[in-house]
Amino acid sequence: MRYTKVRAMRFAWQSLKLSSMMVVGLAGLMLSGTAAADDLETCLTNMLMQSGDSTTVGEIRAHCAERNQVEEPLDQEIEPAVVSDRLEQDRKQILQPFTLMAHKPNYFLAAAYNSKGYEPELFREQYSDPSIKFDDTEAQFQISLKAPLWVDLFDRVDIYAAYTNRSFWQVYNSELSSPFRETNHEPEVWAQLTPSWEIFGFRNLANSIGVVHQSNGQGGVLSRSWNRVYANFVFAKGNFAFGFKPWLRISEDAANDDNPDITDYMGHFEWRAGYEWKDNVFSFMSRNNLESGFDKGAIEFGWSFPLWKYPYLKGYIQYFNGYGESLIDYNHRVNRIGIGISLTDWL
Repeated sequence: MRYTKVRAMRFAWQSLKLSSMMVVGLAGLMLSGTAAADDLETCLTNMLMQSGDSTTVGEIRAHCAERNQVEEPLDQEIEPAVVSDRLEQDRKQILQPFTLMAHKPNYFLAAAYNSKGYEPELFREQYSDPSIKFDDTEAQFQISLKAPLWVDLFDRVDIYAAYTNRSFWQVYNSELSSPFRETNHEPEVWAQLTPSWEIFGFRNLANSIGVVHQSNGQGGVLSRSWNRVYANFVFAKGNFAFGFKPWLRISEDAANDDNPDITDYMGHFEWRAGYEWKDNVFSFMSRNNLESGFDKGAIEFGWSFPLWKYPYLKGYIQYFNGYGESLIDYNHRVNRIGIGISLTDWL
């Protein structure tokens, strides 16, 4: 009985808040036309029903005003679609409790062929088995999720945590009982600012600084891990976006360092770019090419494309050439192309 009364009181209070916000919102939009007012009213209603108890009226009103561009100057360009749409999705989800969101791309490559072949020597040494041999074709997949830890810190900053799992599965290798050749675990935490500055016609829509750990969870000669502090700067214009991500490795004791030369191959920064065209997303990554004189770097091309009119999955092709495809292969060159499906991509 008491619970029912509390629910009724909360519903009445929310209804009162909704009425107040609608009056304020509609009064401010009288000169903008009926269509704009309807859009704002719909946004206010939806946000109120979806938001948690800790969300203030001001936060909801500001969110809806920004979404409907009520206060946008007439001479200002519309915010770039490919990145602002993704940020808008995050802003909707971030207000929900117990929320998990896509971080990096989530995909499954059913067949990934490496013309260079995967090195079995370390595995033979680890398991004292000289007969171990890997197939050149395997399955690979990535699962990457993030969750908000603190929203609107100082009214400008959001704090996130994320986990990315990337696995390399010898699914077609029946002689070894189809083992997972390598799995990389990557937890991280970062603070993100969304300034919306403009530089040379590009909007700087997101800046981050964070800490990331990456390891393969192995022991002995197969053990690989490193820790970094990093920054990430994202810019966009129209359907094109690019990001610059520098990092600095956190040093370890020489006795505990499984890969002391990893920065010789992984470098200290990477560039990423993406372009969206008719629901196709083309992506590019370059890492350590300039630092190493194009000797120990890596490039990656990706293409996600619609599968007819199916809205939940996209086809995906990914090409990688260079070092650092996985931690166990950080110092081995890989030349791999894979095809599969994508659940989420960069844009």
